[in-house]
Amino acid sequence: MKSLVTGGAGFIGSHIVDLLIKEGHDVTVIDNLSMGKIENINKKAKFIKGDILDYNLIEPVVKDKDYIFHNAAKVSVRNSVNNLIEDANVNVMGTLNILKAMQYSRVKRLIFASSMGVYGSNGYSTEETDSEKILPSSPYGIGKLAAEKYCLHLARLFNKECVVLRYNNTYGTRQTPTPYVGVITIFINNMLKNIPCTIYGDGNQVRDYIHVEDVAYANILAVKTKNANEVYNIGTGAGTSVNEIYRLVSGMLGNNLKAIFLPKNMTDLDYFTSSIKKAELKLGFKAKHMLKDKIGEVIDHLKNATDA
Repeated sequence: MKSLVTGGAGFIGSHIVDLLIKEGHDVTVIDNLSMGKIENINKKAKFIKGDILDYNLIEPVVKDKDYIFHNAAKVSVRNSVNNLIEDANVNVMGTLNILKAMQYSRVKRLIFASSMGVYGSNGYSTEETDSEKILPSSPYGIGKLAAEKYCLHLARLFNKECVVLRYNNTYGTRQTPTPYVGVITIFINNMLKNIPCTIYGDGNQVRDYIHVEDVAYANILAVKTKNANEVYNIGTGAGTSVNEIYRLVSGMLGNNLKAIFLPKNMTDLDYFTSSIKKAELKLGFKAKHMLKDKIGEVIDHLKNATDA
């Protein structure tokens, strides 16, 4: 099977590429390397440096593929407020470029990387169809929800299939440290450099943290399932607070610096986890990795990156 992974040099995309190659797929990666890194790309994958906003580049690459894993995106909730146009351009218009290129291609199925950012009010075990919760509180969430709708509608219109995966907070190796994305990576990176960590709000905000290998595995299941043209939450089903993350990381690193607490951002929810019952039932998905067992792996990865 020929597969295309957009954003395949990035954090989640590169792990999807690895699993696809392990499954025997012929994989092509498109990435503009704004966040992704060459060294993340599996040596057995074909690499094209380019942008999903470049339709003339995208169209011929998409044409002969069987599956598309669309992960290229701007991924910062907080930063999307300050970069409205760029966020919408990449996350909505970039997705439309992929969909347009699919129309007359041999593509069978699109697997679209969405986010729990589409949910905009507090809740535990929120289901995919809970319309009262699907009220995104950030431009990022609005863009992801719009892209979901485009993917599901246009895929059917073009006689294709689509699976939408709403990722919860993903952590693991290869996540590029930035001030905006990935609290676990941010905490570890700061503590390794002996920089105080910043916590927005009181730190009691709860999220579902899922390991990147579990997210990649969900993408493989999305290829194999007979239950396409659906939306699935991808998480562990368990919640962990920011303060718990901080204590866990600081304990493992022996770091005694006190965190700096700042006012909570208006786009942040107090507590949120999503129900994964549908993913368990229709995809056969269940997360394999526990947070406490995998943070050490991220610490080692970032230590090596710092030493290098």
